[in-house]
Amino acid sequence: MTSRSFLESQHDPRGLLRKYFGFERFRDSQAEVIEHVLAGRHAMVVMPTGMGKSLCYQIPALMPARKEDLVLVLSPLIALMQDQVDSLRRRDIDAALINSSLDRESREQRQSDIAAGKFRLLYVTPERFRKAEFVEVLRKRRVSLLAVDEAHCVSQWGHDFRPDYSRLHEIRELLGNPTTVALTATATAQCRADIYRQLGIDPHDIRPVSY
Repeated sequence: MTSRSFLESQHDPRGLLRKYFGFERFRDSQAEVIEHVLAGRHAMVVMPTGMGKSLCYQIPALMPARKEDLVLVLSPLIALMQDQVDSLRRRDIDAALINSSLDRESREQRQSDIAAGKFRLLYVTPERFRKAEFVEVLRKRRVSLLAVDEAHCVSQWGHDFRPDYSRLHEIRELLGNPTTVALTATATAQCRADIYRQLGIDPHDIRPVSY
């Protein structure tokens, strides 16, 4: 099935694009990635800032067949994830974040909501996986897609500065090794190889897509 026929099928990612984001069509590279990850295959997406990388995991999160699933987004910066969640909620998309900006009561309520099946998209930093109670909450949900935003940070920050980025293979295992999409605006061949290694995915099993 071609990307065009797939995106106009009964599942209708293009209809979701129109409904929630107001665009009539995907860029070719977006359509390619969405079809790829919906088929359960990993992807590495390199697109310039502002070209719509986030749609590559946001549209799969909205698919009717995945209504009970959770798309988990690992993001390095609290301000960045807050902006993304605010934007999604303005579009009536059930998204949330958990990070150190929340007080204890808000964090516990949000974790209770996650366990109860609320939210289609959840944004966290890798450091959140240090918390046993958070990991236990995720065990109550099926994480169908793991999105690693700003994936170059895996290579650049995954040692002394942000050591939790070196735990991505472990994090994927905790989640049941879900389909994974790594997204960045820039990554050298060496950086990409390091990202694949940190994720624990064989390079032959991840499709690179550049725009």
